[in-house]
Amino acid sequence: MNETTLSKRQRATKALTEFMKLESAGGVLLLFTAILALVIANSPLNEFYKGLIDTPVSVQIGNLIIAKPLLLWINDGLMAIFFFLIGMEIKREVLDGQLSNPANIVLPGLGAIGGMVVPAAIYVLFNLGDKVAMDGWAIPVATDIAFALALLSVFGSRVPVGLKVFLLTLAILDDLAAIIIIAIFYSGDLSFAALATGAAALAVAVFMNLLGVVRTSMYLLVGVVLWVAVLKSGVHATLAGVLLALCIPMRSKDGTSPLKSLEHNLHGAVAYFILPIFAFANAGLSLAGVGWADISHPVTLGIVFGLLVGKPLGIMFFAGGAAALGLVKLPEGVTLKQILGVGFTCGIGFTMSLFIAGLAFEHSGGEYYTGDKLGILIASTLSALAALFVLHKALPAHGAKSESVE
Repeated sequence: MNETTLSKRQRATKALTEFMKLESAGGVLLLFTAILALVIANSPLNEFYKGLIDTPVSVQIGNLIIAKPLLLWINDGLMAIFFFLIGMEIKREVLDGQLSNPANIVLPGLGAIGGMVVPAAIYVLFNLGDKVAMDGWAIPVATDIAFALALLSVFGSRVPVGLKVFLLTLAILDDLAAIIIIAIFYSGDLSFAALATGAAALAVAVFMNLLGVVRTSMYLLVGVVLWVAVLKSGVHATLAGVLLALCIPMRSKDGTSPLKSLEHNLHGAVAYFILPIFAFANAGLSLAGVGWADISHPVTLGIVFGLLVGKPLGIMFFAGGAAALGLVKLPEGVTLKQILGVGFTCGIGFTMSLFIAGLAFEHSGGEYYTGDKLGILIASTLSALAALFVLHKALPAHGAKSESVE
């Protein structure tokens, strides 16, 4: 192996390690804020909590008015920054990471497909005949990468590098699929004037990229216009973040990477501020009056079985099955039992599932407000416990002395 290839792989391994440490710590904070929200929602402070997230917030510039409750500012605004980060991660991985080598995509790609198709099919089977409930078919498709990596980090050096890369690549592909699903299935009535404005803003960002503009602040200014236009267009506002991310230059003439620099600077804010705020605002489910009818509701059961059973089953059937048949090779040191453990880990939908649930049922008058959150919380908890059990049994008793790339 030549020195250039070795250096590139070492940089990739270092970046992977840093990414997982950040995401793992963010997952712990996510768990804390979610539990805090649940405690408050089931205490005398519940009315204060509901009043806080329902607080109307308005911004007006001339004739342009954006008026939303605080919850939607978080879900449409702060989460646009989260999707901006996802977009940059995907672009970096495609150009200079795991997704740049097609051979690295096949196994996790199969897992991602299975981890989407089977959970969605299970949810649909539970909710056939209910037109409103069917809007939630994509809820069990999602994976919460922060929680997943936080759980994997519990096992420390016992986790093979290949298994970490498999999970990370699968989760990135899962995020990419979620972006496409949101764009196609969860957009509302379209405003062509706003779409035209958004297209013009996007064209400016693309033109800046072609001209070699590397100052990221310029792209962020254009991004504000793009976000407002997309918000008003009927397409979900978070997609503006993804579109803008694809315009950030990967490399500049002096050899630096504006995209990697911005991604690095933004990652901490997303992991330690934006996602915890989202979790706090969305995870607060009052269990007062919740009974067996809520737990056994088709929406709840579709989400629970979709995430808890569908995710590992789909990942094992598609990825594990292909490996068992010899169609693809498992990464070095990785076993089918470990893939099953990762499958259960991917059943922790939490953040992305809550986000998609909000999109799916935001126009249903809160009819499934309890069922979707209840299903997500139950499934994510049981999936985490199952993942801990399976991985404890499947991983080697002692980790490798070093994870350096040879």
